[in-house]
Amino acid sequence: MIASVTAPTASAANHWFGDISEKSVPRADCGPGSLPEVGLQGDVSAEDRNSGRSRLGYRCNLTKLGNARGAGGGIVSASFDHCSYTGSLFPGNNVLRQPGVQVVSVADPTRPRVVGSLTEPAMRGGTWETLKVNPARKLLAATAVPLLWGGGFFSVYDISDCEHPRLLNRGPGTTSPLPFTSHEGGFSPDGRTYWASGVFPGHLTAIDISNPAVPRVIWQGLHSFLGHGFGMSPDGNRMYLSNMAGITILDTSQVQRRAPYPQVPHVAAYLWPDGQLNQHSIPITYRGRAHIFTADEAGSGGVKLFDVGRANQPRYVAQIKLEINLPKNLDTNLRSATGGSIFSSNPHYCAVDRPRDPTALACAWESSGIRVFDVRNPNRIKEIAYYNPPARKNSTVADLPNSPHVLASFLGVPAVDFLSLGMSIVNGKARLDQMIGPRTGMVVGGDMSTDWCFSPPEFRGNQIWTTCADGGFYALALSPQVYTPPPDQESHIG
Repeated sequence: MIASVTAPTASAANHWFGDISEKSVPRADCGPGSLPEVGLQGDVSAEDRNSGRSRLGYRCNLTKLGNARGAGGGIVSASFDHCSYTGSLFPGNNVLRQPGVQVVSVADPTRPRVVGSLTEPAMRGGTWETLKVNPARKLLAATAVPLLWGGGFFSVYDISDCEHPRLLNRGPGTTSPLPFTSHEGGFSPDGRTYWASGVFPGHLTAIDISNPAVPRVIWQGLHSFLGHGFGMSPDGNRMYLSNMAGITILDTSQVQRRAPYPQVPHVAAYLWPDGQLNQHSIPITYRGRAHIFTADEAGSGGVKLFDVGRANQPRYVAQIKLEINLPKNLDTNLRSATGGSIFSSNPHYCAVDRPRDPTALACAWESSGIRVFDVRNPNRIKEIAYYNPPARKNSTVADLPNSPHVLASFLGVPAVDFLSLGMSIVNGKARLDQMIGPRTGMVVGGDMSTDWCFSPPEFRGNQIWTTCADGGFYALALSPQVYTPPPDQESHIG
């Protein structure tokens, strides 16, 4: 293992983008069969929450084909071929008959169903935002993140037969921990490296999985005060790593080419005042020039688009916000979200339909559901569709032990109780409903008047596959009136 602290290059610089957008993208023009929002774009109003209207959900040019609710959707899920893998949430996933990451078959999108589960320590420990797929090598991997931050356990699977993933690393990462920490993670484009990024104090680790049976840490370092998700250039030589209020650009070429003593220099940092906790970035190209979409999961920063053809001379191109995200609507935003929602109307994970000249971007917009945008012309981005799942207001922890939305409603329970509860569950000494139930009567006490959608909405022709916290897996269909899949569609997640 080579450990080092990253150092800036001589030309590295911070770039400050001071403008706060006062404009929202144009609303979608909803066609037949829609059940649209009636107020601000993206808002689930206090009135709709209190009256029960939000239990009907909202849809516009995007309809449900099928749904597998399961025990809740965890935080970030992933898909490959005709399968979806539901991210696990610790400790709730451990009370299921089949604990760990749920394997969902979507061979028939109108009838998706759970067909199995992955039960290695990393999968039962809670995968948070680390469950990712590398299509090129047909690999699925994740780390254990019990409570915001974790590490040590790491699992890699061959998903050539997507309904029956085969564990590849039966030693390091599974029977013995590896020296890393994580909150988020993901593959290099070629699938030879899995990068694990933590939150505080900005810890980043490169795990060599050239031989997935024997993963090994080949580089570690500190990059900033706080780290989150990332996207990587197609050649794997550049990482766009999220920090507290922007992104840090790192040169990862020495790790990519397996230099004997690799360094990961800072190239630049992009910072802005609107939005906090940048979530991840999606490298794309427009007319052959490198760009990134980057999303803020809090603070109404929306999604920004930068021209990064020259990383240390970036150009701000566009910003995607809904009406509910505008500064003038802050009071309405807060009023709607009051009542227990930690997450309101912000993007979390997004995906494009293809990385080269994308035609559409889809985002899980937390309490605003799944939002789809026409991005063919980066100077004229507009919304074309949305689907906000029906709220499940009377759900209980017994119903949805794998939903972060449900478990967040029990924030009154001391954190130490959650940790002791988790250990008891893993050791088979307790059930979640036995320990939490007597305290609460099993009824959710926080705000359940809208769902939380976190997972990347992945394009499958005219379909979008995604997972929300309470509703679980959804197969959705885009109206052909607003979207035609490009012939070389290739869903791409940062």
